[in-house]
Amino acid sequence: MLHVIGIKNCNKIRDTKNWLDEKGVEYEFVDVKKEPLSLEEIKELEFKVGLDVLVNKKGMTYRNLGLKDKEISTEEMLELLEQNQSMIKRPVLIKDEAVLVGYDEDAFTGFIKEDNED
Repeated sequence: MLHVIGIKNCNKIRDTKNWLDEKGVEYEFVDVKKEPLSLEEIKELEFKVGLDVLVNKKGMTYRNLGLKDKEISTEEMLELLEQNQSMIKRPVLIKDEAVLVGYDEDAFTGFIKEDNED
């Protein structure tokens, strides 16, 4: 089952869900405002895609926390992500062990295609 992780009222999440619905793709949506990811889940995502991909450095939360010019260890950033899950780039698509981060319809197509070859 495909899992889409994000925030319900995010435009990118809305666009992602619309795209998946149009393609007839079944998925489960996880709203991190209602069901926050655990630190272990965040660490697993970071292991698979890296902090540069996972952290939304253009978002308001990142800017409001004043993180732009700070030296932050991986461990500190993971804890910040756990406490501020709106700082996770959206959407996060998870299928089995595969993870895709960010809105990209071409990447979605490849990701879903792999899913249908199972």
